[in-house]
Parts: sequence; structure tokens; C-alpha cells
Amino acid sequence: MPETPPAAAKSPDVSRRSERSRRAILDAALELVGEVGFTRLTIEAIAARAGVGKQTIYRWWPSKAAVLFEAVVPEGLDPADIELPDTGDLEADLKLVLRATVDDLLSERLDAPTRALHAETQNDPELGRALTEKVLEPQLQAYVRRLRSAQRAGQLAADVDPRIALELLVGPLFHRWQTRTLPLSHAYADTVVELALRGLAPR
Repeated sequence: MPETPPAAAKSPDVSRRSERSRRAILDAALELVGEVGFTRLTIEAIAARAGVGKQTIYRWWPSKAAVLFEAVVPEGLDPADIELPDTGDLEADLKLVLRATVDDLLSERLDAPTRALHAETQNDPELGRALTEKVLEPQLQAYVRRLRSAQRAGQLAADVDPRIALELLVGPLFHRWQTRTLPLSHAYADTVVELALRGLAPR
């Protein structure tokens, strides 16, 4: 009678091993860019921190910017899932969203990689297009849909261009985040919403 092979002799789960390595690489990239900055970040350093060979990284990503992009923007993110709350109270909904945006911008884990990606888009047009298509544009379209809903409800002037209106809301937050000259807070986000809606309200 043939001997049953022990459980330890089973073939390893390659997909599970690969996912562990991929996650370790992404985590290592996030940690390192916060420690040394994007300029001094290297594929070799990411590989060493993640405990993998650098060829493993190059097999999945063409550059350190691409690694960071996936670390910040999870694979499988569906733009269709991005929606702003619509409770009927536009001011409350916008304050909720902009407060969450402030929290994301001030996140210690994501601040350095997000700044690095935005800076790198100036040198890498392909990265810039990917960031716009997968991150920026889906979020902006969610704002457009919510503002159009408010127009239908009579909460915004009918002649307001939602695309311009959303810039009045998100633009000030990103300006403060980029320049670091003034504090970015929930109170500031609330004030931005209140002032913007004064100008956008029906006459």
C-alpha cells in the first residue's frame, strides 16, 4: 500500500507567497519614502526592507514611482464605488467629505508618498495620466454628481458649473497641504464649505 505523503510535503501556495511579498514591498516603500524621501528611495532599499530580491520588484513594477503609486492607490479600486453622501443636507455632506479629505492629507503614513507622487508627475507624464485617471478624475466626478443633485433640489443656483464649483471646495485644501504655510484642519474645511455655499446658493 503506498504511503500517504505528510502534510508538510504539500506544494507551497505560490499565490499566497506572492501576495505576501507584494504586500511587504508596498509597505516597505511607504515606510522608506517617509524615512528618506523619494529622491533617496531606491529599489534596492525597498527589496532589502521587504526581504525580497530586487528582480522580484522589477518583475511587477517598472520603477519606484510605480511601486509607490500602487501602495497609495490599491489595485482594483473601482471608480464606480466613489460616491459622496447625499442625505439631502448639502452643507453637512460636504463638510463630512472635506473633513475626511483633511484626515487623508494629514495622514503620517500617506503624506510623504502622496507628495512624492505629485512631484514626480512633473517628470513622468505617464504617471501623471495614471494618477489623474485612477485617482483624481473619479473623485472629481463624484463631486460633480453630488452638486448636480443639489441643483435639482434647488440648493445650488441652476447656472453654476459644478466643475468650477468643486474647485472652490477642494482647491483651498490642496493649496494649504502643498504650501504648508497655514494649518489644515476640520475647522478650516468647514469654513471653506460655508463660504463656498454662500456664493453658490440660488439668488
